[in-house]
Amino acid sequence: MIKKRKKKIKYFYMGIKDLVISISPEPIFHIGSFPITNTTIVTLIVSLLIMIVSVLITKNLKMKPKGAQNVLEYIIEALLSMIDGVTKNREQSRKFFPLVATIFIFVILINWIEIVPGLGTVGIKEMHHGREVVVPFIRSSAADLNVTLAIALISVFSVQFVGISVLGARKYLSKFFISPFKKPYFIGTFVGLLELISEFSKIISFSFRLFGNIFAGEALLMVALFLLPYIFNILPLPFLFLELFVGFIQALVFSMLTLVFLKAATIEHEDH
Repeated sequence: MIKKRKKKIKYFYMGIKDLVISISPEPIFHIGSFPITNTTIVTLIVSLLIMIVSVLITKNLKMKPKGAQNVLEYIIEALLSMIDGVTKNREQSRKFFPLVATIFIFVILINWIEIVPGLGTVGIKEMHHGREVVVPFIRSSAADLNVTLAIALISVFSVQFVGISVLGARKYLSKFFISPFKKPYFIGTFVGLLELISEFSKIISFSFRLFGNIFAGEALLMVALFLLPYIFNILPLPFLFLELFVGFIQALVFSMLTLVFLKAATIEHEDH
């Protein structure tokens, strides 16, 4: 049962008249007591798009590639070669490829969706503290801390799973829990605990880095388009190209850091 939308939405007010940007995702409607936000809708659309395109592309593969299959194989081979540069092992690269490539593709799409026309301007009008504001239908999922936190959790826990599956639980945990009676004695124990803390701190750094960059870009685009509209000026265009570049870099950084951590998790403590 779909309930009427609640209007208790917190907004972050910019220093420009009538322009508001929500620091949290805005619910569009409710299914029972579960809110469906604009970032949830975009996340589902992007996920379905990736799955549908993947099925269509792999449906009619041929031994002698032509056209789109040629392009696809070139991209995959380029990604594998880039992963090889870190792993130095093609077999290991093939194992890491699905996770790393999925993170890269998903993150770059949710980053680039913020430049879609209508972002922040097409939505539901409602009154908030006596002011009429627009709750947009389209909003980058990466501007939702819940989404970036979920991706970070998947990345970090995948690293732990791979480390344990390759080295075994005992050897993997020996990286973090070092006896104070072995060289370098208490220093080794302290360093091991620091490494354990750093593993969990990756969740915070991953999620807030992506969220902060995309939310700031979203705010910058809205301010630029408000002050310098397309119809009268082309000055907002550099900001759009900047966001395309930032979106690509953030996706690349997120996926490459995941790859580096996956590789590090498979190295024994002595080699590490």
